[in-house]
Amino acid sequence: MAEQPKVALVTGASRGIGARIAERLAADGLFVVGTATTDAGAAAIAERLGGGGQGARLDIADEQSVAALVERLADSPGMPSVLVNNAGVTRDNLLLRMSAADWQAVIDTNLTGLYRVTRPLLRSMIRARWGRIISLSSVVARMGNPGQANYVASKAAVEGFTRALALEVGSRGVTANTVAPGFIESDMTAALNEQQTTRMLERIPLGRVGSGQEVADAVAFLASDQAGYITGETLHVNGGLYLG
Repeated sequence: MAEQPKVALVTGASRGIGARIAERLAADGLFVVGTATTDAGAAAIAERLGGGGQGARLDIADEQSVAALVERLADSPGMPSVLVNNAGVTRDNLLLRMSAADWQAVIDTNLTGLYRVTRPLLRSMIRARWGRIISLSSVVARMGNPGQANYVASKAAVEGFTRALALEVGSRGVTANTVAPGFIESDMTAALNEQQTTRMLERIPLGRVGSGQEVADAVAFLASDQAGYITGETLHVNGGLYLG
């Protein structure tokens, strides 16, 4: 009887980096559940993954939405042994102009959302004595970025959360790591004008924008058996923009 593939949950998988991660993990033989905030987004994920996965609607800022998904996963296709915390939001503004609502929205989604999704999946990983928890941070968690105090704070906290979690679950064969992308091809970078892009590229030793596929490849490595002795680390994918 053929062994059932491991199940991976990838949040925020409808586009960009999340979509590339879901596709790469499915190509590696995992059954991928990719989430989106809308039914249409979930359907698009399912179509893209084909037999290698399925889409699901999820709002990581909503406790009931997370609980419903966990219950569904337990029924089918099974509890994930790989979790990729990719979903997140931005609400950019200078701190003097940042509303309390915009501050809270980013912290509640990017940080508290991490807690909401990760906690209920831990028990099954610990029981199996194998698990991979990979959370997406950002180069700005180390560098800072004006106009993004809320986002930077949330991503720096993601890295701290990961280090603490790695110490808690390492003895049970579960690893926890972060991947911190730098200047990556996206809808946001496509909107920059030539002068803005040139100015950014001058700061990157490799002299180019990174791809979502390169981030996905880093995540896939940390999700693999080959990364079993790596935990509590942040893997930077930024072309040398930040070295540390």
